[in-house]
Amino acid sequence: MRFAGREIRFRRSSVSLRMRLTLWYGGAFAALLVVFIGVATFVHYQQLVKQVYHSATQELETAEGLLVPAPDGLVTLNEDYFNNPQMRLRLERLLEVLTVDGRVLYRNKKLHDEDLGGPPLPNEGRGTYNERIVRLEDGRRVLVVSHYHRFHGQPLILRLAYDEAPIISSITQFVEVLALLAPLAVILAMWVVFTVTGRALSPLSRMVRRAEWITAERLSERLPVHNPKDDLGHAARVFNELLQRLEDSFRQLKRFTSDASHELRTPLASLRSIGEVSLQTQHSPEEYREVIASMLEEVRRLTQLVDSLLAISRADSGQIQLKTISFPLLDLVHEVEALVGILAEDKHQTIRIAGNEDIVVHADRGILRQAVLNVVDNAIKYSPEGSEITIALEAESQGSPERAVISVTDQGPGIPETEQTHIFDRFYRIDSGRSRDHGGAGLGLAIAKWAVEVNDGTIAVFSEGAGSCFSIRLPIDRQIASVAEQAQLAAS
Repeated sequence: MRFAGREIRFRRSSVSLRMRLTLWYGGAFAALLVVFIGVATFVHYQQLVKQVYHSATQELETAEGLLVPAPDGLVTLNEDYFNNPQMRLRLERLLEVLTVDGRVLYRNKKLHDEDLGGPPLPNEGRGTYNERIVRLEDGRRVLVVSHYHRFHGQPLILRLAYDEAPIISSITQFVEVLALLAPLAVILAMWVVFTVTGRALSPLSRMVRRAEWITAERLSERLPVHNPKDDLGHAARVFNELLQRLEDSFRQLKRFTSDASHELRTPLASLRSIGEVSLQTQHSPEEYREVIASMLEEVRRLTQLVDSLLAISRADSGQIQLKTISFPLLDLVHEVEALVGILAEDKHQTIRIAGNEDIVVHADRGILRQAVLNVVDNAIKYSPEGSEITIALEAESQGSPERAVISVTDQGPGIPETEQTHIFDRFYRIDSGRSRDHGGAGLGLAIAKWAVEVNDGTIAVFSEGAGSCFSIRLPIDRQIASVAEQAQLAAS
């Protein structure tokens, strides 16, 4: 039911996303279509008005040639010109003739004695054709073209007008046609978007369905990548890389938990065995002391293991805050030698230190000391009695930034080449010569690797046959080093 519920929620979410995209596009397309209709209507209206003014100008020029004087001092129009049926259609136009002082000399019958534009305007029609829109007394809007004309030496103003109603009717029909086509266009566009988004989201749907089946036990599953070059393919690759990291982390966590449980079980079983055996018979005080000493040794190993596990846990969770300072690296090496020197003396081993005391690094001294301490302690554990351990410190000038190199060389059994890549893994031990009898749990070098890397350094191992050499590389603090060099030059 859980997976079924997830499937239902996914389908609803997918359809909802698809519908939202369709509705958003449909709304945007409808808004753009409304704007387009408005602009197209305005442009169409302007074109019709321009055509009407152009036609009125031509007819006005014709009317000027058809004016004839009337016996009463007025003027009239020679209508014989309109005997042609096509030309008689022009009689539907409105015509008015005025003197420059506003006296009406002629009005055609369509005007019904209505005033066509009122008194003459200053310089009306002089040098050009005056175009304007006038509302008549009966409410009609007309497009008026007027022109200044001299008739038999008398200055006149001719006004010819067209009713705007046919233009409005044509515009109305134009808008009605677009209004009828617009919903069909919007529906068609939404259908296209709905279809395209369905195809575009289908890879995402398959990715989500596959992701729903991925659990902690199925981290090896991967999302399908249909087209690695598009955005969904890139997202699938990123999620697959995330799943790979999660799988590696889970695998490492399972291994860590298993190894930690095994390592903790061994000293606990040893403590229990020592206690049960000692309780079976009576012992002398000296024998009880030996029993208690053995139990304390196991407790020491257990405490060391728990401390190592706690350090790794804090490191993984990022709870450890670095406190970096600048310090001579050789001083740190001598400090480590003082801490583990007694262990080397017990095995009659010799620790030799050689290096440049002017090499300065900027790092967390405590964490870096733990790394060097673990490496040197590892060399002491696995080197035979009476052997020599060398700690060399030098500056490596190749590459940028310049690095300090701590080399710890022992005379132990060596590390096979196939094992060198795993030597820094947690709980990893080499069977020959590196067993639990030496007290190691396989965490010392893992902690050393973390401690070096957290200080922007690297650690590596080199071994051919007998003996191993662990090298730690750290960036040199050139600012402090340059000050020391200047002071040394000044003293010399």
